[in-house]
Amino acid sequence: MSFKYTPNTLKKLEQLFDEARYIIRYEKGNFNSGYCVLEDKRIAVINRFLNVEGRINALVEILPSISLKEEELSGEMLKFYKQLQDAASTPNTEPSVQTQMDI
Repeated sequence: MSFKYTPNTLKKLEQLFDEARYIIRYEKGNFNSGYCVLEDKRIAVINRFLNVEGRINALVEILPSISLKEEELSGEMLKFYKQLQDAASTPNTEPSVQTQMDI
């Protein structure tokens, strides 16, 4: 992704979910993926033991799977949402890491 893993980014993601009328809860539980989404109640439950980077990754992972109405978002949040969509749709351009050496 093209953003920094900072508490400010986490706050912006939380605000985006808030404007999409989703409640984010940080709870203890056995989550295989680090989160659970209750779609009917519009609640996303994130593992409370994840660090900032893990929480951001979980929220970014959830974002494509929820129904989000763009007309309900404010201008700043709509811009942020579009940036997240663009970053998710572009292929990773970082150089690949060589895992084996030729002898």
